[in-house]
Amino acid sequence: MTGFQELMKASLTERRFSKDDWLFERKLDGMRALATRDGGRPELWSRNGNRLDERFPELVDALEALGGPRFAADGEIVAFDGRMTSFARLQARIHLTGAARIAATGVEVYYYLFDLLSFEGEDLKREPLRDRKRLLRAAFDYRDPLRYSVHRNTDGEAFFAQACERGWEGLIAKRADSRYRAGRSKDWLKFKCVRDQEFVVGGFTDPQGSRAGFGALLVGYHDGRGALRYAGKVGTGYDERTLRALRNRMDALAQDEKPFADPVREKHAHWIRPEPVVQVGFSEWTPDGMLRHPRYRGERIDKPARDVVRETSR
Repeated sequence: MTGFQELMKASLTERRFSKDDWLFERKLDGMRALATRDGGRPELWSRNGNRLDERFPELVDALEALGGPRFAADGEIVAFDGRMTSFARLQARIHLTGAARIAATGVEVYYYLFDLLSFEGEDLKREPLRDRKRLLRAAFDYRDPLRYSVHRNTDGEAFFAQACERGWEGLIAKRADSRYRAGRSKDWLKFKCVRDQEFVVGGFTDPQGSRAGFGALLVGYHDGRGALRYAGKVGTGYDERTLRALRNRMDALAQDEKPFADPVREKHAHWIRPEPVVQVGFSEWTPDGMLRHPRYRGERIDKPARDVVRETSR
């Protein structure tokens, strides 16, 4: 019940509904994290099993001060841009360690807890979600940067409309009596106000004019057979620091062979080992499987490239 364990994940759906036996939470634009403690110092884990303690020391301090000696809790690390959670703003923190470097960013982070997997040595994963949420509310003394993720009962459609009006990412709908099960589940569903998902970077184009770094990222996703399918190029959403940092990382991954299974009709494309994962927002998929109006939103350090597939509704 302590240490890293695989997290429960929501499935995408285009169906909005209101039901008495479901509850609805705000979908936060951040990075998923598991917090565990077994009598000693709390530990923070990314969804792919990497330790995050040194990157977010203030969250570890808060968990130590505001929680009990033994727990495992699921939540989301976020940064804010005004009143909105912003994955782009969180980017300034995800690669940094050391108090001085972290402080120099000026980016404050918060940890929203929304589920409790164990407490005081008792495994809670078989308990209904509504009971786990009640226990979670009482398990911590919530003060910034530690926050409780509130939910609304029943009224999913009206809450979703309100979420989109406010510019939120969307909602997570959860079956109120569901157990906590590792992996993708239909007991948790994503109601998205915006389209976005992770993609694997397999190459880039040269910069044009005075632009630094590169022109566009060439991105794709894995199909059911493990082949990397090409999804298009992402040429907007970067600042100069990001352009240079990504180019440096991609130069270290350079290879001669095209990693995509499909043709890529870009002149002077450069190929890399398909390891970096980025978050991309877009308006829709075209009939031939390309992204329309894609925009870079940030780099993901919490998902391995091999797990990136095209997200489809269920």
